Amino acid sequence: QVQLVESGGGSVQAGGSLRLSCAASGYTDSSYCMGWFRQAPGKEREGVAAIYTGGGSTVYADSVKGRFTISQDNAKNTLYLQMNRLKPEDTAMYYCGAEAECWAPLLFSEYNYWGQGTQVTVSS
Repeated sequence: QVQLVESGGGSVQAGGSLRLSCAASGYTDSSYCMGWFRQAPGKEREGVAAIYTGGGSTVYADSVKGRFTISQDNAKNTLYLQMNRLKPEDTAMYYCGAEAECWAPLLFSEYNYWGQGTQVTVSS
């Protein structure tokens, strides 16, 4: 049973930084997709960044390129999202997702495993 637990959310002012963590357990595949998604009230869940854990290649949504960085610590089975220069429009619940294979890694329907989410609030 795959389990994902996010942490690191909080409230910051615009221009500030936060680092989200996602601790993963129960995965038996040697390589899989992991991604960060966010969902604001009344909006669909959108992909922010994703990584292929085997090769380390990454993909980002245009809205966060140059500001957010996704990374992994294989020894700790932990995924990170470093978020810099945060904007009020980054305010959302952030979720970690995992899947054995994904063809469109920023598409939430590609993922079957999700964490409970962590709230990020950016004030102006």
